Amino acid sequence: MRIDFISDIVCPWCAIGLYSLEAAAARIPGLVLDLHFHPFELNPGMRPEGQDIEEHLAEKYGASPASLAGARQAIRERGAELGFTFSMEARSRIVNTRDGHRLLHWADEVFGGAVQRTLKVALLKAYFTDGRNVSDPAVLLELATAAGLPETEARELLAGDRYAAEVAEAEAGVHAQGIHAVPAIIVDQRHLIQGGQSVEVFEKLLRQVADEA
Repeated sequence: MRIDFISDIVCPWCAIGLYSLEAAAARIPGLVLDLHFHPFELNPGMRPEGQDIEEHLAEKYGASPASLAGARQAIRERGAELGFTFSMEARSRIVNTRDGHRLLHWADEVFGGAVQRTLKVALLKAYFTDGRNVSDPAVLLELATAAGLPETEARELLAGDRYAAEVAEAEAGVHAQGIHAVPAIIVDQRHLIQGGQSVEVFEKLLRQVADEA
């Protein structure tokens, strides 16, 4: 079953959505997901050095420290239920994700969905579990090669602007579809479901689509 998963690397609900979706698929015997990740930069204009996470969230959402703490706890608990560890205190900055999306585009185009998923999960874990800077070329190179991408080509990609136009075009296409928040998941190129839904919600939709096939 084809899944077009629109998300950002620094979006906690995107990680929750992915793990919840995959947990739902595991409940349906014989169902195999054909995952394709598409770019959506929450902060496309983020400066290279990033921004303090507390400052950023307060500016963008007007959130108080108390509400932020509550949201973090909810995210931490949802992740734990799904087997994903959110170490929210480990990340101190929000960062630019364009280079990560360029690597993901390359992975899918040249090496296929399995390699792209491996890299996507590695990026999510690097940022949310380990608190690493996923805009740092050295970190990105390490994650890319560990995911199976050739080191020399990955290094060259990160040093230039390869796939930058393709990522921008893909994001423009997403916005043209009226998608302005992530995660946004398109199932079988027909059904759109948004947000970090529960396993049960995803399971119901996946079963419905499978029955229609």
